[in-house]
Amino acid sequence: MHHQNFADKVVEFNTNLHYSGTLPSDFRVLNPYLNNPETLLVMQEFYRKYYSDYDQRKFIIGINPSRHGAGITGIPFTDTKRLESVCGIKMMSARTHEISSVFIYDMIAAYGGAEKFYKEFYINSPFPLAIVRKSKGSWINANYYDDKALFGDVKNFMIASLQKHISLGLDNSEVFVLGKKNADFISKLNSEAKLFAEMTVLEHPRYIQQYKSKEKDLYIDKYILALKKMNYLNDR
Repeated sequence: MHHQNFADKVVEFNTNLHYSGTLPSDFRVLNPYLNNPETLLVMQEFYRKYYSDYDQRKFIIGINPSRHGAGITGIPFTDTKRLESVCGIKMMSARTHEISSVFIYDMIAAYGGAEKFYKEFYINSPFPLAIVRKSKGSWINANYYDDKALFGDVKNFMIASLQKHISLGLDNSEVFVLGKKNADFISKLNSEAKLFAEMTVLEHPRYIQQYKSKEKDLYIDKYILALKKMNYLNDR
C-alpha cells in the first residue's frame, strides 16, 4: 500500500465527513459532499492538483462553509467562478459567486498565485460542514457560534475535526484564524484541547469585502505580512 500524500488524506477526510451529533431544533447541517456528486469529484481534482506531496503546511481557519462557497465546491473560500478562472476546474452543475472567495483569491494572486500559496497553506474550518438555521420559514446560512446551544452541541466534533486536520501534516506552532469572533471560540477550544501554540487573528474576508472594500489592498498586505512572517525566520 502506498504511503498517503497530503491530497489523499484530505480527500479521505472529506469523503468520510459525517455529523451525527445533536443540534438545536432550528438548525441543520448540510454535507456538501453528499448533496451533489460533482462536488466530490471537483474537490478531489482540486486537492490532487495542489496537494499531491508530503510537505508540511500552515493552517488557516475559517468559520464553517457557506452554502455558496465551499457548500457547493467542497473547497474552502472557493466559489465556482474562482475554481474555474484560477484553478482551471470547471463545475457543470452549479454557478456560484461568493464575496469571501473574491478576497481570498485576490490575496492569493498577490501572494504569488494558487500553486505557491496552496503549497504552503491549507485552509479549512473548525466545523467543516455547512450550517443553516430556520428563519421566517426558509433556511439561511449560520455560523457555529451564532447560538450557545449550537456551539455546545458541535464543540467536541470541532475539536476532533481540528485534531484530524492537524494530523494531515499541518504545522501547529502557529495557526491563522479568520474573524475575531471566530478566534474567541477557537481560543476556547485551544485552551481545552491544546491544539496550537500560537494564534494569529486576521479579519474575515467577508467582513473586509462587505465593510472595508475601499481598504481592501491594505488588508491584502496585512494578510501577506502575517502569512510570510514565518518564512523570514526560516529563510535566515
